[in-house]
Amino acid sequence: MRVNSKKIILIVGLLAVLGVALFLVWPQTIEEEGFQPEVVVDGLNIPWAIDFLPDGRMIFTQREGKVSIWDGESLQEVGTIDVVAQSESGLLGIAVDPEFNENNYIYLYYTSTTDNRISRFTLSNQLEDETVILEGIPANPIHDGGRLKFGPDGKLYATTGDAGQTELSQQIDSLAGKILRLNKDGSIPEDNPFGNYVWSYGHRNPQGITWNTENGLMYAAEHGPRQNDEVNLIIKGGNYGWPLEECDSPESQFIQPISCYNNFTLAPSGLTFFQGKLYVAGLRGNQLRQIILSADGRSVLEENALFTNLGRIRDVVVHEDYLYISISNRDGRGVPKVDDDKIIRIKVN
Repeated sequence: MRVNSKKIILIVGLLAVLGVALFLVWPQTIEEEGFQPEVVVDGLNIPWAIDFLPDGRMIFTQREGKVSIWDGESLQEVGTIDVVAQSESGLLGIAVDPEFNENNYIYLYYTSTTDNRISRFTLSNQLEDETVILEGIPANPIHDGGRLKFGPDGKLYATTGDAGQTELSQQIDSLAGKILRLNKDGSIPEDNPFGNYVWSYGHRNPQGITWNTENGLMYAAEHGPRQNDEVNLIIKGGNYGWPLEECDSPESQFIQPISCYNNFTLAPSGLTFFQGKLYVAGLRGNQLRQIILSADGRSVLEENALFTNLGRIRDVVVHEDYLYISISNRDGRGVPKVDDDKIIRIKVN
């Protein structure tokens, strides 16, 4: 019997298309032993950063420029920022002022036509009255950093990438490849180590920062090249080596990470501390990585990969004993699933 090769190719092609279609629409389980997950908002487009207002409402950014609030029942758009959204740039970090009830201030990190910048807005029904508090952060379609968080000292911290210019990370007078520390009005804190905004340097593209609520230690998650992603313990004035050294260097003259991923690519983004553990949002790693810390918080005892079937996890924050994670499968590097992108709330048992 003669086999019609054209028909076979056609059938194989149709089966492949059908398989992809089923993958895109078939419900994806989010069960994980010891956790109770719940989708709180879906149908988003690259949710990047999450924070919470004092009344419990969630406020978050989407990379193409939207700022939205979820009140537990409905979603309200409260601002659209004019940004340059290319590859990794756009509207990135968000931070709610610790004294929001007195001043209604919201801080955003975003890419303009000329730079990355940090701006302060007043939130009423919408974001209003933009005040740029720091500009001139080198921008690029890649390596823009972008995380904003207030530390326990009341200062505003920001992560910046090397903007594709690796030499800038070692230059103390450059804002690129750094963790920055600002007063809320954009001025330089008097106790910063170099008399400028730089808190630590030698970073490639850090996108996560958090603090140990038990002892005040600061941690950061950072993208490495060709694997070699890092989770670092951050110290004032510390040099973390990029581009002179990667995290698998056997004899280092720089500060070494508490965790180095040199056998797979995690592409870590958001980072939070919860119940004696670090939780890292893994983009290319497609996981929420749980890091069990030692009692003093300075070393790693054990690591686990959680929620590996959700795709690209962008951010993770803790609020009222829940973990909130954002999924960004529509960022051009993922495979969108049903109702992507999402923000999921997770109760840890």
